[in-house]
This record gives sequence, C-alpha cells and structure tokens, in this order.
Amino acid sequence: MNTSFKNISLKILKWTGIVTAGILLLLFLLPLLFPGKIASEVKKIANERLDTKMEFSKSKLSFFTHFPSLTVSLDDLSLTGSAPFGNDTLLKADQVAFGINLKRLIFDNEVKINKLYISDALINVMVNQKGQANYNIYVAPEDRKNEKEDPNAPEEGTAIRLERIDLKNCHVKYNDRSAKILVDAKGFNYIGKGNLSEDIFDLNTDAKIDTLDFYYGKTAYLRKKEVHADLITRINTHALSFILQKNELQINKLPLTFTGLFTILRDGYKINIKAASENTTVKDLLSVMPPEYLTWLEETEVSGKSNLVLSFRGDYNVSQNKKPNLAFNLKIKDGAVNYQNAPVPLTDFQMDLNALLPSLDTEQLAVNLRNLRFKVGEKDYFNAYLRSRGLSEMNIDASVKGALDLAVVDAALGLDKINIKGILKTDIKAKGLFSTSKKLFPKTIGGISLRNGWLKTDYYPNPITNITFVANALNKAGTYEDLIVAIAPASFTFEGNPVYINAALSDFSDLAYNAKIKGELNVGRIYQVFSQKGLDVSGYAKADLSLKGKQSYATTGQYSKLDNRGTILLKNIKATSELFPKSFFIKQGNFRFQNEKMWFEKFNASYGKSDFDINGYLLNTINYFLESKGTLSGNFNLKSKLINVDEFMALEKGENTDRKLEVEYAKEDHPKMSGVVMIPKNLNVSLSANADKVEYNGLVLNKLTGKLGVSKEGFQLENTTFNIIDCIMGVDASYKDESPVAAHFDAHLTAKDFSVQRAYKEIPMFHDMVTAAEKAQGIISVDYKIKGDLNGNMGPIYESLEGGGTINLRDVKIKGLKLFEGLSSKTGQKGLDNPNMKGIEIKSSIDDNLIHVEPFTFGVAGFRPTIKGTTSFDGLLDIRVRLGLPPFGIVGFPIVVTGTHEDPKIKIFSKTGQKIIGSVYDEKNNKVVKKEKVSKSRPK
Repeated sequence: MNTSFKNISLKILKWTGIVTAGILLLLFLLPLLFPGKIASEVKKIANERLDTKMEFSKSKLSFFTHFPSLTVSLDDLSLTGSAPFGNDTLLKADQVAFGINLKRLIFDNEVKINKLYISDALINVMVNQKGQANYNIYVAPEDRKNEKEDPNAPEEGTAIRLERIDLKNCHVKYNDRSAKILVDAKGFNYIGKGNLSEDIFDLNTDAKIDTLDFYYGKTAYLRKKEVHADLITRINTHALSFILQKNELQINKLPLTFTGLFTILRDGYKINIKAASENTTVKDLLSVMPPEYLTWLEETEVSGKSNLVLSFRGDYNVSQNKKPNLAFNLKIKDGAVNYQNAPVPLTDFQMDLNALLPSLDTEQLAVNLRNLRFKVGEKDYFNAYLRSRGLSEMNIDASVKGALDLAVVDAALGLDKINIKGILKTDIKAKGLFSTSKKLFPKTIGGISLRNGWLKTDYYPNPITNITFVANALNKAGTYEDLIVAIAPASFTFEGNPVYINAALSDFSDLAYNAKIKGELNVGRIYQVFSQKGLDVSGYAKADLSLKGKQSYATTGQYSKLDNRGTILLKNIKATSELFPKSFFIKQGNFRFQNEKMWFEKFNASYGKSDFDINGYLLNTINYFLESKGTLSGNFNLKSKLINVDEFMALEKGENTDRKLEVEYAKEDHPKMSGVVMIPKNLNVSLSANADKVEYNGLVLNKLTGKLGVSKEGFQLENTTFNIIDCIMGVDASYKDESPVAAHFDAHLTAKDFSVQRAYKEIPMFHDMVTAAEKAQGIISVDYKIKGDLNGNMGPIYESLEGGGTINLRDVKIKGLKLFEGLSSKTGQKGLDNPNMKGIEIKSSIDDNLIHVEPFTFGVAGFRPTIKGTTSFDGLLDIRVRLGLPPFGIVGFPIVVTGTHEDPKIKIFSKTGQKIIGSVYDEKNNKVVKKEKVSKSRPK
C-alpha cells in the first residue's frame, strides 16, 4: 500500500513537473512563434489608427513583463498630439505594454489588444483657447467613415478592445485654457477593470494620486493633495459617455462622492455632475487647505459639522459660446477652534453660503451668504450676511457687524508666524446697485475702526505699532454723487517713524478730494515684515502731500482751482510691471506736485543692464489713480548710457513672477522664443531721448537722439537719428505689439554714404534684402520705406514686408558675383564680370517675399547693361537684361537670368523668363500660408 501510494505520488509529481515545464516552455516559445506578426500588427494599428507621430526605442514580446498576460512592450515611447499640437507631447513613457488576447492569437491568428499598461509616463492633455484638444489622434477605419451615425458619437472599429487599464507612477497634466483649468497629478496610479470590449460596460477603478494640484485662472485651489478614488463608472462607447455610479474620492481626509454624467463630444463636453461631502467634520474640510497650514491644523482642536455640495451642469462648447452652470453650497454648524488650549476658544462658528455661476459668466454671478458668525470668548463677536448678483453691475444687500479684540482672536486661532493686537469694530450696511458705468452706488451707512493696533511677524524683529484706522461711509440716495467717505485718521509707526493719512472724499461723480499724507517709511523693511520675496531691498519713501480739488478742475483746464502740492522722495525701490520680465529699480526719485502736474525733478532708475535718467512731468496723476481706467500723459527728457531692448522682450527670463496670463501661456507655447516688447496701453507720453548706446538683436546703435512717443497706439520714433556702421541713420517709425509673440512696424529709413560691405555683414535685414552686397565694395546711400510684422524673436517676417525706395551706389565695385560672371562668360565679354558702378540709383519695391527692381542702366567696358526684374528673399531669380552694345548702347540684345543667386541660368537673345508667384501671408494670424514659387507657365 505504501509502495503504491509512493508510486502514485511520484507519477503525480512527474506529470506536474512535465506540465509545468511544458507551460514554461510554451511561455518562452509563443513569443518566438509570433514576433513578426505581433510587431507588424502593432505598427499597422499605430499607422492606420493614429493621426500623429509615435516613436519608441525597442519592442519585445513576453509573458513575464506583466505575468500572466502576453504583452508587447514598447520602451521609451513618445506620442505627439493632434493638430494644432503636432509638436507637443501627448504621451511620453518609459514603457507602454499592450496585453494580447491569447485565444485569438493562437486559434484565429489575429492580434487583439485587451490590456493596456503604462508606467513612469507623462500624460499631457492640452486644450487651447479655441477649445481645440491634443487628444483627437484616433482615425476611423475606412468602413466606418461613410456610415451615418450620431454626430456626437466617437469613431471606432479598432483592434483595441480593452479589459484592463493599468497606469503606474504617472504624471498626468490637464491644461484647458478655454476653461482656464489646470490639473496636475503626480504619482498617479490607476487600475481600471471591466468588459471594455462591450459598447456599454462598467469600469471598476482604483486610483491613488500622491499629489494633486488644481488651478483655475492661475489661482491654486488645491495644492499637493493626496487623493484616493474607488469608482464604478458606466461607459457608453457609442456616445463616449461616462455615467458616475459609485464614485468615492478622498482628498487628504475629506471624503467626496460624485454622481452624474460626463459625455465627450466632438467639439466639447456635456456635463451633469454632482459632488458632495455631507455630514463630515470641519477638521476634515480644513485638511484640503494649502500644505503650509496643515501643521497648524494638527496642533489645533477643531470641531463642528460641515456639508459641501457642488454641481456642474450643461454643455461646454467654445465655438458656440456654451458653458455649463456651476453651483456651490457650503454649510458649517457648531464650529469651534481652540489652538493649544488658548485662554478662550473661537466658538459658535456658523456659515451658510450658496453661489451660482450661470454659464461660467462672472457677470451673472449670484452669491448668497445667508449667515457668517462666530464668537470669541464672551464679549467678542462677528456677524455678516451678503446677497449679490452680477459683477460690473452688482446688486448688493450686505451687513457686517462685529467687535473683536484681535489679540484674543490671535490666541484662539493660533495664527502662524504673525502676532496682532488692537480693537477692531465694524458696523456697515449697504443695499442697492453698484455700477461704475451708471455711476450708482448702494445706499450705505456705517464704518470700520481699528485702534491701538500692533502687528509683528516672524520675518522681521520689529513690529508695526500705533495702528489707527477710522473710516466712515454714507450714501442716502444710492448714487455716486451722494457718496461720502471720510478717513480720519489713519496712522501707524514703524521703526520710530510715524505715517499719517487724513482724507475726505465726496461726490464720486466728480470726485472732490481733500487729503493730507505725511511720513517716512523704510519700504524694504516693511516688505520684510510681510515676507514678500523679491522686494526685500533697502527701499525708502518719504511723503509730505496736500491734495485738494475736483476731478473736473483738471479735465476742464481749471488748474487755478486745484491745490495740489507737496513732495515724494523714493530711494532704492523695486517695482514690476506685468508686461516686463525684470524689475525696475528706482535708485532715486524726487517728485513734486504742483496743481495738475507731477514733476520728476530727479529720477534715476535701472532695468537689468539698462539705465534711465528722467526729468519732466506727468499730467493729471490724481485722476489716473482715482479712475478705474485712466491714461497718464506727460513730457520728459530721457538720458541713458545703455538701453538693452532685448531685456524688455516679453518671454525673456526674469525675476518678475506677476505676469499677464497671455504672457504665461506664450512662454509655455514658445519656450525658445524671446517674445516681442509689449507697450503699456495706459500711457500717452512724449520723450526727448538721448542714449549713448542701444542694443537690439545683436545690433549696436550709438548716439541715439530724437523724439519718442508711447501711447495706446504703440511706440513712435520721430526725427530720430543714430550711428550705425559709422554712418548716421535717420528713422521715422511706429511699432505696435499684437501679442506676446507678434508685432507690427512701419518705418522710413535714410542713411547716407556707408560701407556696403559692413552693412551686409552687420545688419541682418540689409543682408537678406541686398544679397548682391556680399560681392560688393564701396559706398552707398539708402532711402527706404518698409512695413510688416515681427515674429516671436523680434525679427522680420519677410513674407509680410511691404515697401519701396531707392539705393544709391555712389562708388561700388562688384567682384565675384555669379550673375555678372555668367553674363561675361555667356557673351564672351570679360569686362562684364567685375563692373564698377558709380552714381547709379536703383529703385525697388517689396511685397509677398519678392523684391521688384525697376530698370537701371550703367556703363561697363563700353557696354550699357539695363537690368530689371524680380528676385525673392529665398534667392529665386527672374531678371531681364538688355545689353547695349558700344559705342552708345543704342543697339543691344536681350538676356534672361533665371534659377537662383547661387546657380543662375543665363539665356542670350531670349525674353522668356520664369514668373515667380509671391508668397501668401495671413496677416490676421501672422502666418505664412504659401511660400513663393516658380510658375509653370513662362511669361514672355
């Protein structure tokens, strides 16, 4: 019996070993039996189904990469996006693996992909401001293109029928500029399972994100949040709809549930989603705060219940201007905050907030803050409500009332890195319509006051003390005219220096003001108090101002009724503009106010390598600061040792991080471009300029003098001269930026008696326009008008240029030019190859990337050649020559020169040339549609 059992056991082990070995052998052999088939099918699918560029370093077929699936793995895979993102990455991964349906492979000899594995990848989804996306890379099979189908249905019919999607350690970035949304998820791990081969299926998802950032309009609402997701999503592949059935998220400690529908259309989305976090704690809600506040949360006792509901419903289509409605509701009950056993806690925190944004239109924004209140200890309290609708025209019903000892609030909240004191009281009520265009202001009564204020931070050792602020407002009629605001007094002391402000403002339809400002301030140190990066310079400001008058006195020229006087002194101040990448550094600024004028008595500043010494005046500065949209006008004298134009270009590197949104987008789109110089639109200033040196795109302009103007129309140069290549050039020009990477210019250039060879070598535009100058020596003059567009590196777009003028050859010798060498060779006249040209005036015009030369005649070796024709900036030739024979050139014969500058084709006794069709340029989009080319028909 024992022997029989032993034999059976041995046989079982033997067959088990054989079967196992066989399976292992099969696992090794199968990839060897089908490698060509599978590799070719994968490439075929990529070529036929993807309208994009896919590259990978190597591929392999194995059971062991994602055991037990048979997978074809592509290493170092990169995939670009669909138009207009053809040069941008959609997917870049260390490895992408496709699981193969083994049954279909063995029995049907077909490659069917049923699993997708992506690891260590960047998934970069982009949508531009027009709503165009980079993920539309799929091409429908031919047998599906002619079918009549739902216009919103996606194209399908691929050999990819997924049952599992597995993403490991990926970086997923979704940047939708049309919606101003940026989602950045790092450490993205995702497993999705379901019968994805069905037209309608349920996708079970388990996802984890190490850090999630969410931005709207460049403002961060979530930063570095950990996310867990357990989702069941019903997917309809015909309509590409996602029905959110069971969708549970956890952002840090805040649980969220999602329900609803999301459908991807060809030109947008259909959205009906509700997100909720109900019956959670206030502490869980606060866990989604920025990371720097989470340490405070761990040290603080927080209680209370919260309910958060968000809904997003409607169609999103940029071309049809359709956007969904966004609704938000937050309720907090019985909230309390007690920081590390503070003397008294903040208690009875209640909040009920509703907000509705129809069609994502801020002009329709409706806010209903039914209640916001809390208590600190037994005495201090704060109550507020707000109901508003609209933005630029806003209906308001609001009330704020409270009395707070800020030192007690500071202790209760445990404010990090800041200590405050003072008695704050407020009691304000406002009801009515706010509209700047209609000059309406809500009926208002009340004020706010802070007494015995004190502020100190961890960033600077000394506090701001004696802070007093008392402001009252009264408006009985609900108009600008009836509004009265009094600030009396406002003051504080910093490092022993007091600052005082008293102001009375009335009749905001024609603002009457009476203000006094006096004090001195170490600006650099007070910036350190608030830890403002990039502004911690040793800045100093001193003011002694008395301002009294009405807006209309300045605008109607009643300057004698104004009583504006006093001085402002600035030293070592940094200032930035959203238009420029670097900071302006004001070394010293002495300003004097005299009625309508603000005099710059001494103003020294720098910007990068550039320096400015300015004196003159600005007009109506008081109006500019009082109006929401104003224009500063003035007249100045400007001196400079160096102005480096390149440093002002919008996309150059610099320490200024507060840039316009369009500039930030342009930097992302064009990382290798410098951008163009953007001109402020709120200036109307004239400057008499004198600069020792101006540097621009490799050019050096010396001793620039002339009249410069800056206005909303752009930048103008009038009667301006400078020294370049040892000659004086005169310029009248205008310049206007159209975007951060495009600009337009219009210029009239004159220059007398300069070296043609130096101009060819040192001036890029002359090099490209006058290619024959490469073989020329001598002195010429130029009088030319030209206009066109500049590209993202402030260089000319030649296809956009238009203009004309003359080039005068005072004394020029040409040697080695292939055109003349060819004429000499073809005619057998040696003297034609190196002509001397004196007193010749050549007239030409430019358009469509072509240069049209009018007839000009010169004498050489007894002959009188007359030349006219067309050439292109890219070197094409269609030149007609009449070679006048000695002695007077009355008798001659025709010659045609075609081909290119480098390879001219010369035909004697011929009038048949090659017509050059000019380029086509889209001025609206600054884009070359077609390059110039030689016509197939040959003109006579």
